[in-house]
Amino acid sequence: MQKENALVVFQDKKIRRTWYNDEWWFSVVDVISALTDQADYLKARKYWNKLKQRLTEEGSKMVTKCHQLKLLASDGKNYLTDCAKTESLLRLIQSIPSKKAEPFKQWLAKVGYERVQEIENPELAQDRARKYYELKGYPASWIEKRLRGIAIRQDLTTEWKIRGVQEGKEFAILTNEISTATFGVPINDHKKLKGLEVKHKNQNLRDHMTDLELIFSMLGEKLTTEVAKKDDAQGFDENKDAAKKGGSVAGRARKDAEDTLGINIVSKDNYIDNINDLDIKKLKDKNQIKKK
Repeated sequence: MQKENALVVFQDKKIRRTWYNDEWWFSVVDVISALTDQADYLKARKYWNKLKQRLTEEGSKMVTKCHQLKLLASDGKNYLTDCAKTESLLRLIQSIPSKKAEPFKQWLAKVGYERVQEIENPELAQDRARKYYELKGYPASWIEKRLRGIAIRQDLTTEWKIRGVQEGKEFAILTNEISTATFGVPINDHKKLKGLEVKHKNQNLRDHMTDLELIFSMLGEKLTTEVAKKDDAQGFDENKDAAKKGGSVAGRARKDAEDTLGINIVSKDNYIDNINDLDIKKLKDKNQIKKK
C-alpha cells in the first residue's frame, strides 16, 4: 500500500489507517490526538490508556474490538498500534469530552433518530436514499431504477431467509451466481472492468452501473425470486440452482439485446465517472460563457 493511501486527513490532522479484514482500521491515538488537540503523541497515548481503563470499568466492549496492527511511525518504522474500525471509533468519540467531538456526537444522535424513524416507516429510508443519490449528481431516471433494484433485492433476500439461506457468505455466493449468469462475468471481474478496487467491499458495483446494467441486474434477481418460489427451493444448494436458472434467463435476454442493439451491455463505463465528466463539462461551458 502506498504511503499516501495509508493516511486520511481530519481537518489538518493526519490519521493513519490500514486495510484489514476487508475494511479500513484507523489509529486510535491519532483520532484522540485530533479530537483533543493533543500534538504530543505520548500524552495522547496516555489519554487513550486512561480512557481504555474507564471504558472497561463501565462495561464497554469497545476496547476488546480494537486490534494491534502495524502502522508507519514518524521514524519510518512500522509499530503495532491500537486500531479500530469506523463503528468502534464512533463509540469512542462519544466518550471524549471535546468541543471538536461535539459535532460528531450531534450527528450520531441525528443518525440514530433517523434509523428509529426508518424502522417505524421503511419508506423514509428510500426517501433518504433518493436524496443521497441526488446529491451525488445522479439523474432522476437512474435513481428510480436504482431504488427499484433495491426493492427487488430486498424481496429476494427475504425469500432466501425464509428458505434457509444464511446471510453473509451464502448470500454473497448466490448473488455472484446470479450476476455471473446474467452478465457473463463474476462480480469481481465486473468491478475490475469499471476500475473499482475489488478489496474495497464498500464500493457497491450497482452504484457504478449504467441504466441497462441496472435493468438486467434487476431482471436476474427478480427471476431468481420467482424460480425459488416455483421450485420451492429449500436450503443453500437448491437456491443456488434457482440462482443459476434465474440468472441464465436474464443472461439470454442480455445476449439477445446485445445482438439486436449491436452493443455490449457489460460496460467499462462507470456511471459516477460519467457524472463527474458532465460536471466538468458544465463548469467549462460556464467559464466560457463568462469569458464571452
